Amino acid sequence: MTLANSATSARPWKALRLPAAVLWDMDGTLVDTEPYWIATETALASEHGGTWTHEQGLAMVGKPITHTAAKLRELGVPGTDDEVAEELVRRVTQHIRTDGPPWRPGAREVLTALVEAGVPCALVTMSYRSMAEAVIETLPAGTFSAVVTGDEVTHSKPHPEPYLKAAEMLGVDIRECVAVEDSVPGVASAQASGAATIAVPLMVEIAPTSGLSMLSTLEGLTLDEIATIAVGEPLIR
Repeated sequence: MTLANSATSARPWKALRLPAAVLWDMDGTLVDTEPYWIATETALASEHGGTWTHEQGLAMVGKPITHTAAKLRELGVPGTDDEVAEELVRRVTQHIRTDGPPWRPGAREVLTALVEAGVPCALVTMSYRSMAEAVIETLPAGTFSAVVTGDEVTHSKPHPEPYLKAAEMLGVDIRECVAVEDSVPGVASAQASGAATIAVPLMVEIAPTSGLSMLSTLEGLTLDEIATIAVGEPLIR
């Protein structure tokens, strides 16, 4: 049992101060859309005579969509970075609307518990607004009090701007927030912003760093544990 687990087992979450807000990454954190992205990237490259490997897809996890678009253009996909990025988003969004968002284990349950406890939640994703809305539409109205998307920021992750913007939109101190991420750029963005950060790796390995909570799954994560993480006691399990 970790120190954090020992602390949380001794006191109910209502005795602790819940975070001012919880800020959620989307792709790979709330929903496992990474296979949709890699399949779409592979298909788009193939349609124009290029080859896109699974390893290339993994290398794009957590990075701006325009970065992926630039790599695809090098393989012969026509258009500007923005045009190729928009086509990627259109196709992945269609996957979500057709097949539904593939929720990561425990993610929806933790999100619901936070909302019921009155903790504001924000979506902080480098996907574009249209794709984020396809996921948001499957949730109860008002689940997210703020939404920050990749086409609405000047600097993408790993820059802290996305998380700082979300805290500003919510009117809270980022240092009193908890962020949940699955990628290296996402974790870097969240930690640089000052938020207590939970890493739940999916397709890429994340190296442990000071102050970073590391979870193999969101299943079973309690409000008590989130409150403990928010006050600077990392949880590792």
